[in-house]
Amino acid sequence: MRRLSPLYQPLAGLLAAITLVVVTSSALAKEQGAIPLDELRTFAEVYNQIREGYVEEIDDSTLLEYAIQGMLMGLDPHSMYMTRDAFKSLQDTTKGEFSGLGIEVGMENGYVKVISPIDGSPAEAAGLQSGDIILKLDNVPAKGMSLNEAIDIMRGPKGSNIDLTIGRTGQSQPFEVKLVRDTIKVASVRERWLENGYGYIRVAQFQRRTGTDVREALQKLQSEEKLKGLVLDLRNNPGGILRSSVDVASLFLNGGTVVYTEGRVEDADVSYSADPLDITDGIPIVVLINQGSASASEIVAGALQDHSRAVIMGTESFGKGSVQTVLPLSDSRAIKLTTALYFTPNGRSIQAEGIVPDILVERATVTALNTRRQVKEADLSGHLDNANQKNRDDVRRASTGLLSSDNQLYEALALLKGINILGMRRDSSASAVAGES
Repeated sequence: MRRLSPLYQPLAGLLAAITLVVVTSSALAKEQGAIPLDELRTFAEVYNQIREGYVEEIDDSTLLEYAIQGMLMGLDPHSMYMTRDAFKSLQDTTKGEFSGLGIEVGMENGYVKVISPIDGSPAEAAGLQSGDIILKLDNVPAKGMSLNEAIDIMRGPKGSNIDLTIGRTGQSQPFEVKLVRDTIKVASVRERWLENGYGYIRVAQFQRRTGTDVREALQKLQSEEKLKGLVLDLRNNPGGILRSSVDVASLFLNGGTVVYTEGRVEDADVSYSADPLDITDGIPIVVLINQGSASASEIVAGALQDHSRAVIMGTESFGKGSVQTVLPLSDSRAIKLTTALYFTPNGRSIQAEGIVPDILVERATVTALNTRRQVKEADLSGHLDNANQKNRDDVRRASTGLLSSDNQLYEALALLKGINILGMRRDSSASAVAGES
């Protein structure tokens, strides 16, 4: 290599180190052609110009950290440089408890974009939605911030306030939202009955224990009553740990591929399979998704859809089909790097496409109408009571309440009931034919 000019002398050691890393750490670089020494010299020149001429003095370690952040930000919205605090925040999130606003965010065109608010969080209570753009944080423009910087501002002690300026598709003007930070305890899994025989399991995030928690929720429902159908709610679930999504999908499948990943490095090509045991014994399942369903949620929905194990209902999902690996650089720093893309069992990539539901149901406000009120037997004075009347009234009240509060869930329940009615009629017809013969 030719002798460096005086401009580069202060950075001779830096340039030599960069060149050594490029030469020794990447066999791929040799295969693709010459090492880009001109670009490395340009980097060194820009570095030195900033170091010597910027209006404020910046120490070398800070400047190099900015350079690393810039490299990763230029790759994709999910690759990022992680300081000790950022790495700890990631670990806290996957454990299910942290202090902040309760909002999953990513980067898009230099802006901080809401992927999903977390159940029961200040962000959900304030009405933030998937797809919202955070324009300002406490009146400071968010455009140009790194994702780490934005997250650091939004995190903070419980009880402290922050003002967000939000841009939303369909609204001509941004609007202000005041939030109070709180301790976010993410209840990964909740279960309940919708009606007799029809269960509901909500997965808010894929944490380390989510597979076990879903199994226990299913077992609890099955111990109380015979399950005739199940709604698995993955709406506004931003994802989480890939292995947990495989564990959840495995509970409903009799073997087969759940998801596989492909990347450039050797260990990025991995296939994940389900255990050959569907613990629900093949009951009808409806999976609810929406624009806030991302990553691990899409893995579960895509696997159950490809195996024809569930009907996917709702709206198109977020479309995050990439896998991030946390690579430690030291005890206090790491990078989160996109290392692979994942594919559904049938080979579909979800990246920037999302899961398309089998039945499209938009979230809407629905009011039941009774425009043709007619007199019935029950309206006549002195009518005889029906022995089953109380149960029917309870079901009617529950269905009407669900229709007005959550029309997507109402439609999911209606579909499950229809599948069961059709199955019972087929069984009855088959028994009758067998009796005649």
